[in-house]
Amino acid sequence: MNRLLLNKIILILSTLSAFVGIGFLFWILVTLTYKGVASLQLTTFTHDLVEGGIRNLLVGQFTMAGIATLVTVPLGVMAGIYLREYGNATRVTSIIRNLSDIMTSAPSIVIGVFVFAFLVEPFGTFNGWAGAASLGIMMLPIIISTTDNMLALVPKELREAGIALGGSKHKIILQIVLQAAKVGVTTGILLSFARIIGETAPLLFTSSNNQFFTMDMNSQFPSLTVSIYNLATYPDEASRNLAWAASFVLTAIVLFINLVGRFVTRSKHL
Repeated sequence: MNRLLLNKIILILSTLSAFVGIGFLFWILVTLTYKGVASLQLTTFTHDLVEGGIRNLLVGQFTMAGIATLVTVPLGVMAGIYLREYGNATRVTSIIRNLSDIMTSAPSIVIGVFVFAFLVEPFGTFNGWAGAASLGIMMLPIIISTTDNMLALVPKELREAGIALGGSKHKIILQIVLQAAKVGVTTGILLSFARIIGETAPLLFTSSNNQFFTMDMNSQFPSLTVSIYNLATYPDEASRNLAWAASFVLTAIVLFINLVGRFVTRSKHL
């Protein structure tokens, strides 16, 4: 009887905790949607920040995230392949995996300070390259871990079949193993991109912000997340409304990317 009672108590507490968490999340989303949609206008997307819009901010945010993705994805996938296919469970691979796990959970502001010391302070100015570098550092361990884990799910028999057909190791990895795990790897890339697209702390120390439209990566670069942070602290109502509109747009983008990632995982492949 005591065990049954304890089980019911834990079940009730767990259910209440779930409803409380979902309730707060629903409250946040409803408030954000209500105030964000009410503040949206056509000029929000056609004007730059200096004119009361977010066009330059969207371009700047996606430019830095895009550069980070182009550089980080090949490095992360190759590192994951090395850990799973070439590392042979050595001490070095164990250390790399542990470091990757640590970097995945590292506070983003710490990464921002690190990049600031190497790519901002020596040049005497905030710049878009530093912002892209900080986002790339955040993205890299996620891709490494995802690739490593997805390749581990590929059956050993597929590798053996490739060897039996006379394929070289790199061809077996690229044409058989990686193809079998491509859905899982792609999902990891999408989810890592969804994470960095909404980051603020590292960009505060690296790219800062720019009210004007610019593609000059050597100077302060427009950032949607940093602008939301700044606009929310301004005393005038117009700035706060723009912050709500930008927050809603950013949330919708992140939600869309996550939904695409979830949809991809429903494939019959790994």
